Amino acid sequence: MLRIAVAGSPHSTPSPGGTLKGLERAKELGINAMELEWVQRVPMNAEHVEEVGRKARELDIVLTVHAPYYVNLNAKEEEKLEKSKERVIQALTMGQICGAKSVCVHSAFYLGMDPKEVYENVRNATEDILDKKDKYFPDVNLAYETMGKGTQFGTLEELLKLGKEFDMYPCVDIAHMHARSNGAWNCKEEWNEIFDTYTKYLGEESLSNMHMHYSGIEYGEKGERKHLIFEESDANWKEFVSVLKDRNIGGVLVCESPSLEEDTLLLKQEYKR
Repeated sequence: MLRIAVAGSPHSTPSPGGTLKGLERAKELGINAMELEWVQRVPMNAEHVEEVGRKARELDIVLTVHAPYYVNLNAKEEEKLEKSKERVIQALTMGQICGAKSVCVHSAFYLGMDPKEVYENVRNATEDILDKKDKYFPDVNLAYETMGKGTQFGTLEELLKLGKEFDMYPCVDIAHMHARSNGAWNCKEEWNEIFDTYTKYLGEESLSNMHMHYSGIEYGEKGERKHLIFEESDANWKEFVSVLKDRNIGGVLVCESPSLEEDTLLLKQEYKR
């Protein structure tokens, strides 16, 4: 089963807003999944995070999380590296408390280094993070995200290789892949290639439980510039939905459109149609 998620509380959430009201508004709109946008900081009030999880379960809304942006698992400075790992562990731990399925992480920058060396550094940091899994976040997937710029660690194959080694699965951001390639990954043949590559590493059954992002996106030679609403972009979103349906893709697809619920509902309506 595929759930199409809104990225944070809908814009139409009544005042005073907040995640609990956002979940209620999402339910009113017929949206049954939400990504909690912890991109600036991880909330450390465990009681409140637990309440968010209870509300989501009550409303039958599946949760995922976006971890803070301030992560670089290839940082050269030891302090920055340790802080990065700490933020990821905090997001995973709080994700466990609220019952999130998967936590999306922007994992690293190349910093002009050989990608193979960067891979090993990220791999070592991942090992350190997952040492805490059994104790703090046994039920949450660590999902490194495919990234939108060539300066960022996070090609599909890099992340699938890590996923196979550590029994985790990435967050496949189709818009980022489209931007990073300066226009590719935007038709049925190319999307099927993504899913074929995914199964090559993680097996056919892995397609039933994916974590994905999708939106329109502005890009140039250096990759991603900013996310766009569908109607202002070159996203072939209706064709993308048809591939999801044809391949029987399951899990959570997070719509990261700036319009939030409007484009999320367009995806849902097209998927239902």
